[in-house]
Amino acid sequence: MSMITAAQWVPRGFAAPFPQKYTLDEEEYERIAELAKLQLDDAEEDLKEAQEQEGDDDAMEDETPAKGEKKSSKSKTNYNDDEDLEKYDLDNYDDDEDEKPTEDVQGLSMFGNMKSLAYYEDNKDDPYITLKNEDDEEAEDLQILATDNLILSAKVEDEMAHLEVYVYEDASDNLYVHHDIMLPAIPLAVEWIDMPVSNNGTSTDARGNSVAVGTMDPDIEIWDLDTIDSMYPNAILGPSAGANPSIVKPKKKSKSKKTNDNYHVDAVLSLAANRKHRNLLASASADKTVKLWDLNTAKCAKSYSHHTDKVCSLAWHTAEPTVLLSGSYDRTVVAADMRAPDAKAPRWGVESDVENVKWNPHDQNYFFVSTESGAVHYYDVRNAPSNPAASKSVWTLQAHDESVSSFDINPIIPGFMATGSTDRTVKLWNIQASGPSMVVSRNLDVGKVFATNFAPDAEVGFRLAVAGSSGSMNVWDTSTNAAVRKAFAERVPEQKGDVEDRLVGVDDDESSSSEDEDEGGVAAEGADDDDDEDNDEDDEDDEDMDEA
Repeated sequence: MSMITAAQWVPRGFAAPFPQKYTLDEEEYERIAELAKLQLDDAEEDLKEAQEQEGDDDAMEDETPAKGEKKSSKSKTNYNDDEDLEKYDLDNYDDDEDEKPTEDVQGLSMFGNMKSLAYYEDNKDDPYITLKNEDDEEAEDLQILATDNLILSAKVEDEMAHLEVYVYEDASDNLYVHHDIMLPAIPLAVEWIDMPVSNNGTSTDARGNSVAVGTMDPDIEIWDLDTIDSMYPNAILGPSAGANPSIVKPKKKSKSKKTNDNYHVDAVLSLAANRKHRNLLASASADKTVKLWDLNTAKCAKSYSHHTDKVCSLAWHTAEPTVLLSGSYDRTVVAADMRAPDAKAPRWGVESDVENVKWNPHDQNYFFVSTESGAVHYYDVRNAPSNPAASKSVWTLQAHDESVSSFDINPIIPGFMATGSTDRTVKLWNIQASGPSMVVSRNLDVGKVFATNFAPDAEVGFRLAVAGSSGSMNVWDTSTNAAVRKAFAERVPEQKGDVEDRLVGVDDDESSSSEDEDEGGVAAEGADDDDDEDNDEDDEDDEDMDEA
C-alpha cells in the first residue's frame, strides 16, 4: 500500500543551496544511548506486565537460577577458549620473523624524510590526484538551485510513514525525491514554516526552512528541511515535548482522552502557519479543539473549543492576520478572532461534513468551503448568519459526485480554481462574476485525489501538484492545456512547441500505468481538448443567455 495524504509547495529562495548532512557527535551518541535505554526500560516493563498476567511467578522463579547457571558456564567456556588461543600468538600471526626493517624502510616512514614530501591543503591543487572527490560529487547531487521548487509530500508506504522532499526543476521537466524524513505515525497534515524552530527557543527575526507535520499521534513534529538524514525533529509540540526534543520517551496510549489547554490528545488533522505573525502556528485535531502555538517557545499559547466534532481544516485571513477560519465535521465553519477567545464568533452551516476551507487570496472578504458531498460553497464573511441553519452562500457548486477532498485557489491567477476528489478526477474552474464554470476535467492516474496545490511563484503559477492514493506525485503544467489557454488567454504565457498537457512525475516503473491506459489517462488528454473547448463554448453561451 502506498498513499500520499497531503502535499505543499515551498517558495523559491528559501531552501539552502547545499543542505548539510546530519552529523553524529558525542552529544548525539549520548542521546541515542539514552533513547535506547528508555526503549529497553519500556520493553522490560512490558515483559513484566506480561509475566504478571500469566500468573506463573513461582515457575519463573525456578527457571531463573537455571538461566544464570547456563550463562556462567558459557562465560567459563569462553575463558578457557581464550587460554587455548594464547599459545598460537594469533596477534602476530602475519608478522615475518626473518624480515627486519632496514634504514631505507625507516626513511620512508611518516616522519623519516619530510623534506621529500609535498603537501597540498586542497586535493584540487595536487596534480597527482585526478579522481574527483566523492564529497564534491555528493554535494553537487544535493544542490538546490534558486530556480528550483521544493514539494513536501506526506507519504505512507507499506507500513512505513515518511515525509518526502521533492525537487521540481521546471526548465528541465524534472521531478525527483531529494531526501526523506522518517515519521513515527501516519502523516495527515504538513505546513511549511519560514523560520527555524527549537524547543530551546527561537528568534522571530531568523529566517529558516522548516516543516511542521501532524500525524495520527497528538504530537506535532517540526523538522529542518535543510538538514539531511536527521534522526530527531528540531522541536515537538505536544505531550512528548521535553527539555531535550531528541530524547522522547514513547507514551502509551491512554484509554481516556481528556482534552486540556496544553496539547492535543488525539490526531492532528490540519496545520496553518501565520505568514504575518511568523511565530504563530495553529493546529486542528480530532479532539475537537484548535490550538495556537508560539514557535518562539514551542509552547501552546491558547486553546479554543468552537466546534463539537473533529476540526479538519484551518486557514488564516490574509489581511487580518488574527482571524482564523476553521471547518469541522460538525458541519459548521467558524471565523474567529484569536485575540478574543471568549467572544461569540460568526458561524456558517453546510449540508455535510467540511473537508477544506480557504480564503480568497484576491478578495479577503470571501472564503471557500468544500464538503464531503462534493460541493464547493462561496461565502461573504460580511454576511454572517444569525444561526448556521440560515447560512446563504454567494454561490454553490456541485463540483464532484464524491467528496471534494482537496482544492486550491491559484494565488497568482485570479479566478483559477482546482478541485480534487475521491472520484479520482481533477477539475479546473474559471470563477467569474456570474459564478464558476468548468474548464477541464482529468483523471491523472493518481488514484483518489488527496492533494491539489498550485505553485506559489509567478514563474510557475500554472503548475499544479497532484497526488493521491496511488502514492505518486505529479506536476501538471495546466498552461499546456488548450481549454486553459482559451479560458485564461490573457494570463497564459505563449506556448512553445507542440506539447499538450505536460505532466511531470517521478520515474517509477511500478507506478507508471498512464502510458498504457487511454481511458481517463494522460495519453488520452489531447483527444479530449476539443470536447473541453466545446464545453467552454456552451458554458459561455449559457452565461450569455442568462445575462440576456
